[in-house]
Amino acid sequence: MTSADNEQLWERNAAWWQAEYTVGADPEYEDQILPLVERHLIGARRVLDVGCGEGQVARHLAAVGIDVIGLDPTSSQVRVARERAGGPQFARARAEALPCRDGAFDAVLLCLALEHVDAFEAAIDNVARVLEPGGRFVLVLCHPLLQTPGSGWIDDHILDPPEQYWRIGPYLPEAVNTEEVERDVFIRFVHRPLHRYVNGMLDVGLTIERLLEPAPPPGFVRRAPEYQQAETVPRLMVLVARRR
Repeated sequence: MTSADNEQLWERNAAWWQAEYTVGADPEYEDQILPLVERHLIGARRVLDVGCGEGQVARHLAAVGIDVIGLDPTSSQVRVARERAGGPQFARARAEALPCRDGAFDAVLLCLALEHVDAFEAAIDNVARVLEPGGRFVLVLCHPLLQTPGSGWIDDHILDPPEQYWRIGPYLPEAVNTEEVERDVFIRFVHRPLHRYVNGMLDVGLTIERLLEPAPPPGFVRRAPEYQQAETVPRLMVLVARRR
């Protein structure tokens, strides 16, 4: 699948994202993602939000006084982001071809977007290029362990007593998988092991300062009471880095 094909897939599912992942719609964003991003970007002057979707995170950052530009390759996401406004500027662009001058930003955010990008090396290289020396990079990912093909919750009733656990699929091989995340909503994910992200960042001069694996927030856990151990399995991974 080409980047253009992937964009068409997102175009078909954009309305779902715009409804389910906007202000007040998702407890994981409200209780965890927005506070995490704000904490690690507070004090930044000019932030580039790559893969901004309908603009929820960009609007949140603008509301705390940060100058934000949001970029997304999907035209309908950019259109809705502009309609919902809230302070940031929005434009259409791919992560691997950022239309920005070198050193234009003191911070870059990629929030739940890089796992949908095929051109990983080019995207990371572009992030480093548009950051000023000492600039921050905040990368929020679906946890790589959870993105392995075939992973998921297991209710094992063969064991006595029965157990619940998260099954991990093949972790080391990189793989592309299109998942039905809701009925008739198909999203394409690229699984990469953690070392690919870490080494890719180091290779372009990004020094990692923090790695976080936060427990799912209570609001999310309450929506999945059938999985009693959900609070022990991190859904997100956050890497915070600086450009050397």
